[in-house]
Amino acid sequence: MTSEPLLVVRDLDAYYGSAHILQGVGFEMGSESLAIIGRNGMGKTTLCAAIMGIRPPEARGSIRFRGRELCGRPSYKIAGAGIGYVPQGRRLFPSLTVDEHLRMVSTGSSENGLRRWTPADVYALFPQLAARRKNGGAQLSGGEQQMLAIGRALLTRPRLLIMDEPSEGLAPAIIESLTETFKQLEHDGLAILLIEQNLGVATSLAERQLVMVAGTIAAETTASQIANDPEAQQRYLGVEPLTDARP
Repeated sequence: MTSEPLLVVRDLDAYYGSAHILQGVGFEMGSESLAIIGRNGMGKTTLCAAIMGIRPPEARGSIRFRGRELCGRPSYKIAGAGIGYVPQGRRLFPSLTVDEHLRMVSTGSSENGLRRWTPADVYALFPQLAARRKNGGAQLSGGEQQMLAIGRALLTRPRLLIMDEPSEGLAPAIIESLTETFKQLEHDGLAILLIEQNLGVATSLAERQLVMVAGTIAAETTASQIANDPEAQQRYLGVEPLTDARP
């Protein structure tokens, strides 16, 4: 018997004023990780905002999470339903320390059956943060800021973690380390919706790949297929052919 999808998006439109950004977007995912790839300006971050109920944009359509409709609900209700969000650019508070960032987060409900994260758990996952717990958000490196943004999201005890461009601006060694962390989280039962331009990261984490072009899902492919299709890489992402995408 097929289990119910975790997230189902149907006929989703999103607008910034009169600008029609998302146009009939639809997809679904279960407990497996899913990557949405595409160039800048294709609507990927708008999709994240629409799922999380962050306005603008103005969203119309259906977004169902664990069978419950989310469209029209406030962001804090959506987060409380079990969706964690790591936004593009991390969006930390420069004046708050690492420890203050983590301790200010209210823990989510335990109905999703996943582990209850604490600041101590985040420090165990990211030892670098433990050594920097008294430093402000603006005093961290890019990699440390991303670790903190992920740890902050984990403290809400999500069933689904949405990450928007988590590798942006990071050194290759840091990206590799974070990718291994993502795999560990998935192994522990956390579903991940990854929004990425970095095809190496996307294909390393998720077998299913959705391609977003001009506010629509233009194609669905697999990590293996797109990693071995230089023409598709150039057409959808405008990048040089990918080599050694999947370690």
